Amino acid sequence: MGVVVWELLWLLMVLTSCCEGQFILQVGFYRNTCPEAESIVHGVVRDAVASDPNMGAALLRLHFHDCFVEGCDASILIDVSSQPEKLAFAHQGLRGFEVIQRAKAQLEASCPALVSCADILALAARDAIALTNGPIYQVPTGRRDGFVSNFSLADEMPQVTDSIQILKAKFLNKGLTHKDLVLLSAAHTIGTTACFFMTKRLYNFFPGGVGTDPAINPNFLPRLKARCPQNGDVNARLAIDEGGGTEFDKHILKNIREGFAVLESDARLNDDIFTKSVMDSYFSPLNPIFGPSFEADFVESIVKMGQVGVKTGFLGEVRRVCSRFNS
Repeated sequence: MGVVVWELLWLLMVLTSCCEGQFILQVGFYRNTCPEAESIVHGVVRDAVASDPNMGAALLRLHFHDCFVEGCDASILIDVSSQPEKLAFAHQGLRGFEVIQRAKAQLEASCPALVSCADILALAARDAIALTNGPIYQVPTGRRDGFVSNFSLADEMPQVTDSIQILKAKFLNKGLTHKDLVLLSAAHTIGTTACFFMTKRLYNFFPGGVGTDPAINPNFLPRLKARCPQNGDVNARLAIDEGGGTEFDKHILKNIREGFAVLESDARLNDDIFTKSVMDSYFSPLNPIFGPSFEADFVESIVKMGQVGVKTGFLGEVRRVCSRFNS
């Protein structure tokens, strides 16, 4: 009975959020129906990051990967379909699923059938950024969880080996600009990657399976090869932002500009006049007093990404368990 009451409350809430027949996301969507929603998510994320400093990057990546396939609808969390999205090659190494489910379980205990898993992903990413000394911002909520999760749809995901033209096209297909590409790539300032994703760049860059990416700074190349030796452990991990520490900042853009990018896709930002000019704008002599603010621009981009392909109103559901559809 209680679940039915909560579902009716949610229906009333989204109906009052409707404008000319279109449901929209809004900051404080759960303010009246589940006022503790955001604090519950924050508490779970805080504890997870405290026990695993790399969990912040994992949760941020989880949100990004979710939004790029079928929109920000928690399709990445499903694991009960025959070919769930999370099994796609492009999603290798994703983790943090248990953190999202832990938050969901606590929310179900307080506000059953009300807070979507898609919103939990967006809120968890926001909190992960804040907990790594990144910018603090508000997240519009009101997303519904999707009904589809299939690994074949993950072809839309940007790949580490994509050219800058392909990367820009994939972002544009989601309504995101070349500036968004730079700023969201800068989220790599926290977290690690596996040597698996470095093999081609370090040893098989050119056709025929030979050579190294010439964009790698010669002073940096020996260090990369030492950490990821040829025929070494492909699961060994290294920081994506060389010398950047664990704080969320623009340091990785400095690395990319100077040839110290770890990921091939990050290095490609130097290959295009438009993406390069965006990076350069954050390092002008007058920045940040008279130039653009990296922090403010990043917030604008991630909030924008968080609204890609969202399901609202009757186009989705609120899952009771994030890893499976309600029916």
